[in-house]
Amino acid sequence: MTAEARIAQPLRLTDVRIGLPGRVLIEPLSFTVEPGRIVTVMGPSGSGKSALLSWIGGFLGAPFVADGDLTLGARSLIGVPPRARRVGILFQDDLLFPHLSVAGNLLFGVPAGISGRRERQSAVERALDEAGLGGFGSRDPATLSGGQRARVALLRTLLAQPQALLLDEPFGKLDAALRADFRRFVFDFARRAGLPTVLVTHDAADAEATEGPVIALS
Repeated sequence: MTAEARIAQPLRLTDVRIGLPGRVLIEPLSFTVEPGRIVTVMGPSGSGKSALLSWIGGFLGAPFVADGDLTLGARSLIGVPPRARRVGILFQDDLLFPHLSVAGNLLFGVPAGISGRRERQSAVERALDEAGLGGFGSRDPATLSGGQRARVALLRTLLAQPQALLLDEPFGKLDAALRADFRRFVFDFARRAGLPTVLVTHDAADAEATEGPVIALS
């Protein structure tokens, strides 16, 4: 799961419109996220922030309506199923499977192209080592701290080898100290990996830490 192995490509949104029946949430919106850069989207509840991430990820459903163009590098993502988009997403809730070990959770992120039990387990072990969680594979997720659970959720996303990253308020449930540490870990990885990243947050400190542009929705 080394950052250097990833392909760096820009993520481009062109003339994106998102709404609900009788209500416009996002007027024509265009922006480009360069590889290794983080663009923050901020706005009040109901302004369409999470809907925008869902549209980029390919799982925005009814009653929302949307149109516009979306490309990752030279590849159009319009009409492409979510899993084939190579866009990872990290939510506020870690969504770890409680009935699986840490390693079992991470194996869900390993691409099908990595075949063989030993190779897949090795990918998980390397990811845990990189995140400072070496030896945690057999642990029950319930025994982890909030910060450790957040790192495992991120690792599962990154093991899928995404070419872009979406962050839907992933730091919101962490206390101030853990928030700053995990935020730094996520942003540093995204930069090193050359991942174009879109962050949705209510926290101005998150936006400042990205060192990137901020898009304000009303």
